[in-house]
Amino acid sequence: MSIKVLYVEDEPFLARIVKESLESRDFAVHLVNDGKAAVNVFEEVKPDICVLDVMLPHRDGFTLAGDIRQRNPNIPIIFLTAKNQTEDVIKGFESGGNDYLRKPFSMEELIVRINNLMVLSRKTSSVVADHIRLGQFVFHPSRYELQRGDQVRKLSHREATLLQLLAAHQNKIVNRKEILLQLWGDDSFFNSRNLDVYITKLRDYLKEDATLEIMTIKGVGYHFRVG
Repeated sequence: MSIKVLYVEDEPFLARIVKESLESRDFAVHLVNDGKAAVNVFEEVKPDICVLDVMLPHRDGFTLAGDIRQRNPNIPIIFLTAKNQTEDVIKGFESGGNDYLRKPFSMEELIVRINNLMVLSRKTSSVVADHIRLGQFVFHPSRYELQRGDQVRKLSHREATLLQLLAAHQNKIVNRKEILLQLWGDDSFFNSRNLDVYITKLRDYLKEDATLEIMTIKGVGYHFRVG
C-alpha cells in the first residue's frame, strides 16, 4: 500500500516537481497550497506523514503543525524551510516537527527522510504505553504529559519522544548516536546541540524527584537512573 503524504507548498513549480517525483516512487501525494485549507485535507485523507513548507499563506507551517498534532499526536512531520536561523529550526521542532530540510534539497534526501520517519513511527506506535511511572512522576507519552501529584506539565513532541526513549532504557546506557538517529534521523553537529538543549530541559522537569537523574556518560551517551 502506498504511503500517503500530505504535502503543503505554495510555490507552484517546486510543488509540481516534488509531487511528480514522489508519485513516481509510488507515494500517494495530496498537495495543498494553503496552510488554512490543509487542516481539512488532513482530516479527510488521514495521511501517513506530512511534509510542510514553513512560509505558507493564511497559516504558517509551524501553526499548521500544531493544529495537526492536536488531531494526531504521533504523525511524522517534516518541515521544508528556506530559513537558516537556528531559532526557526528549534521553533519547528517545538511545534511538533520530527525533521526538517533546508531549500534547495534533493529529492533523494527527502525520500530517505520520509522512509526513515515512517520506519521510526511504526516502531514507536507499537510500544507506546498509556502511562509510564517514573519515581514520583507519571508520564503519559500519547498525551505529551508529565504528571506529579496534581501538577501536569505539557511536553513538546520532541521532549516527549526523548523522554519515552530514555524511559524505555531506564537504568541502562543509551548511546548518544542512537538517540540522534532515532529522533532526528542523523547525528549532525546541529542536531547534537539540539539534543543537549532537550536533555537540559528534561533534567529541569525531573529535578523535583531526587531519585531520578539523567547522567551524561562522556563520549558514550546517557544513563537514565530511576530509583
